[in-house]
Amino acid sequence: MKLFGQEKEEFTVLVVREADQVAEAVDQALRTAGPEERPGLERAAALLATVREATDAELRGSWARRKIAEAGVKGRADSVPAVKALREAEPGLSLLQAVRLSQEAAAQEDDERNGQGRTA
Repeated sequence: MKLFGQEKEEFTVLVVREADQVAEAVDQALRTAGPEERPGLERAAALLATVREATDAELRGSWARRKIAEAGVKGRADSVPAVKALREAEPGLSLLQAVRLSQEAAAQEDDERNGQGRTA
């Protein structure tokens, strides 16, 4: 964010979704699968359906939670150490982007704690 009347920095973290292409490949494999392959492919199709339903914020939050966990940060996902871990994991992130990602991760934690969330 820039101060004193200058433009605000945009929050531009791109979510790449390839679930549609992967789901299509799994569906194609299911059409020709033998009985021994079918249970695994059906499970994969169900998992892909969950990912396809996830919002961009859920996907970003899940990514942030993974990076924070990989860095060994304990405590809330929107803590200063968590933001620092995100910026170290992805050096191109601005402070604003890392803070917003950590907030999305913390929101997921809160939702799960309250029994409202799903994991993307």
